[in-house]
Amino acid sequence: MENPVPSTLRTARLLLRSWDASDAPALRPILEANAAHLTPWIPAHVATAVPLPALAERLAGFAADFTAGRAWRYALLTPDARRILGEVDLFPRAASGRVPYPEADRAEIGYWLDQGATGQGLAREAAEAMLTVATTCPGLTQVEIRCSATNTPSARVPERLGFELAAVEAGLQIWSMPLGPIARAGVSGR
Repeated sequence: MENPVPSTLRTARLLLRSWDASDAPALRPILEANAAHLTPWIPAHVATAVPLPALAERLAGFAADFTAGRAWRYALLTPDARRILGEVDLFPRAASGRVPYPEADRAEIGYWLDQGATGQGLAREAAEAMLTVATTCPGLTQVEIRCSATNTPSARVPERLGFELAAVEAGLQIWSMPLGPIARAGVSGR
C-alpha cells in the first residue's frame, strides 16, 4: 500500500515536515532544555537528549518509519523553518496497538512542544492538521489521542477538537473521534 501521508504540511502558524537526521543539532538543545517538561509524558526513546550521532540515528529511524508508513512523525517548525517548536505524530493503529499502516483501522495522534511554545494553541493546531490528514488515509475509521490523566494541558487538545473521552486505562485517557467529513480548511500539503 502506498504511503498516503504528505512529508510536508503547512497550517496558519506552523510548518510540519518529516524529521531528518540533519535536524539533530537543532533538536538536541531543545530536548536538553525541556527534560523536566517532557520526561513525565513522552517516552524516553523520543525525549532523551542523547549525543548527536545517536540523535541523528534516531531521527533517521523516524524518517525511515515515515516513508514505510509505520509512524508519521513531523517536526513542528516556525513557518520560516528556523526554529523547532516540537513534534506531532500520526501513528497507524489497530485494537491491538500500533501497527504498520496496511494493518491499521485507526490512527493515534501524539504531540509535544518546547515549553516556551505552550499555551498558544499550537498543539491543537498541529493535532488538527493530523486529524485532517487521517481523513485522507483509506481504511481508517477513527482517530485517538492518548494522554496521561494528570496532563491537563495535553487533554485540553482533544477536548477542544471535539474528541470524546472513550476510556481511562491505567491512568491513560483515551480520546476518540470517528472519521467522517471533517473540514480541511487551514491545512495544505506540499
